[in-house]
Amino acid sequence: MTEQEKFETSVKKCMEDHQAVGMAVAIVDAQGVTKYERFFGKRDQETGKGIDDETIFGLASLTKSFTCLAILKMQEDGILSIEDPVSDYIPEFKGMNQGEPVLIKHLMFHSGGYFPQSRIVVDTVAAELGLDEAVVGDLAYNAELAQEGCRQVAGRLDAQEEFIGRPGEYFSYCNDGYGLLSDIIYHHGGSASYADYLLEHILKPLGMERSFCDFVRPLKDENHAALYAVVAGELTKVRDYHDNAFVLNGGGAMKSTLKDLKKYIAMYLNDGTGLNGTSIAKPETITAMTTKRQMDSYVTDYGYGLDIKELNGLQVTGHGGSLPGVSSHLLWCREKGLGVIVLCNTEDVPVSGVAEAALSMGMGFKAERILHHYENKPWDAETLKAACGVYASDEGTKVELFMGEDGEVLLKNGDKTSAVTMIESGHGMIAGEYGDTFIQMIADERRGIFGMRYGSRILPRSKA
Repeated sequence: MTEQEKFETSVKKCMEDHQAVGMAVAIVDAQGVTKYERFFGKRDQETGKGIDDETIFGLASLTKSFTCLAILKMQEDGILSIEDPVSDYIPEFKGMNQGEPVLIKHLMFHSGGYFPQSRIVVDTVAAELGLDEAVVGDLAYNAELAQEGCRQVAGRLDAQEEFIGRPGEYFSYCNDGYGLLSDIIYHHGGSASYADYLLEHILKPLGMERSFCDFVRPLKDENHAALYAVVAGELTKVRDYHDNAFVLNGGGAMKSTLKDLKKYIAMYLNDGTGLNGTSIAKPETITAMTTKRQMDSYVTDYGYGLDIKELNGLQVTGHGGSLPGVSSHLLWCREKGLGVIVLCNTEDVPVSGVAEAALSMGMGFKAERILHHYENKPWDAETLKAACGVYASDEGTKVELFMGEDGEVLLKNGDKTSAVTMIESGHGMIAGEYGDTFIQMIADERRGIFGMRYGSRILPRSKA
C-alpha cells in the first residue's frame, strides 16, 4: 500500500469514527501548485451534493491568524505598536492585571492572564439590542452590535479578580482577547468594520474572492457545505453560522474555500507576498507571527495567531478551528515550501491529525500524525496528592484528576475516564488514537496548585 493509499484509508476511518459528512484536503506549494487534492464524503448529506475547491466552509479559529496579520499590518502602517496597552485603543477596557497593563501582544498570544469564560454570542447580544438581521443586514458588519459586544467583553475581563498570572506569564487560550483585537482593528484600522478591514487589506489583495466573515451569505451560496454536529451520539444538522458564534468576529468568524486558502498559505510560504505579486505584509511581519512566544502545550508553542511545533524534525506552523458544523486546520512548513488545508463540515473531527499526516506525506515521510511516546515517570507523592482534585472553567470544561484503585493516575472528563502518563513532575499526557492531550499543573507560592493546563486552556481549581 502506498503512503497516499494509507493516508486516504486513515482519513476515511477518521470520518467514520466521528460521523463526519464531508472533508476537503489539499497540499499546495509556494508557487500555488496543487500537489495533492481529494474530496471525501459530501457537502450536504441530504442532497448528496459533492465538494469541490470552491465549496464554502467555516474556518472558526483559523480566523485568529487573519486577526494577528491585520494587527501587525496596522503596526507596519504606524497606527499602533503591539507593545502598547490595549486600554489605549479601547476606552471601555481598563486592562489592568495585578497592577500591570495588558498589552496588545499579550492578547495575540493568549497571555493576558485570564481564565476561560463562557462565550458571549451574536444571537444573545443582537436580541438584547433588538437587531433583526433581515432589517439591519448581516450582523458581521453591524456597528451597534460590535460596540455592545466590546462593552460586554471588556467589562467581563475587567471584572476578573483572580488571574492566572501576570500579563505575558502564562498561555491560556482566550477568545475574549481576540474579540478585543477585532475591536481595535474596527475602530483604528480605517475600515467600516473588522470584516471590511480583512476584505480590503488581506482577502481582496490576495484574490480570495470567496472568503468573508458574513453570517448569512454562506448558506445562500449554491456551493456551501451544510453544517453538522454529533449531539448525544446522533448526527444533527446545525441551524446556521450563528450557532455559538462569538459576538466579536476576530476569534472565529471567517468562511473560505480550499481554492482561496491555497493563496493564503502561499502568502506565508513567500514571506508575505501573494501569488499575484501583491505584498500583503513585510517578511519581518511573517517572521514575527511564526516565532515562538509562549508554550501552548508540552509539544506546541504559540506565535501570533499561530501554533508552532515539529514534524519529522522540521518546524511547522498552523492553526485549527472548531465550531458547530466546523472542523478546520491549516499547516505548513516554510523550509519545505509546502502547506496543507483540511476543511470539514462536521464539528469535533480531529482534523489536526489529518493535516499532520498529509503534510508528512507531502514532505516525503510516512503519512501519519505526530506520535509521542513517553516513559511513565511518576510524580513525587506530595505533588500528586496536591494535584488531585476537580478543575472547571466557566467555558464549560470540567475534569477531575484522581488516583485509581490500583494506584494509577486517572483523569475524568464527562463520562470518559483516561489513564495519565506522567512525563515529568507536573506534566502528563492522555494518549488518543487521533491526538494526544497534555496536562500541566499550574502553581505559585501563594496558591499552591491552583490550575490545570488541559489542552490549550488553564482551568481553575474548583473551590466547591
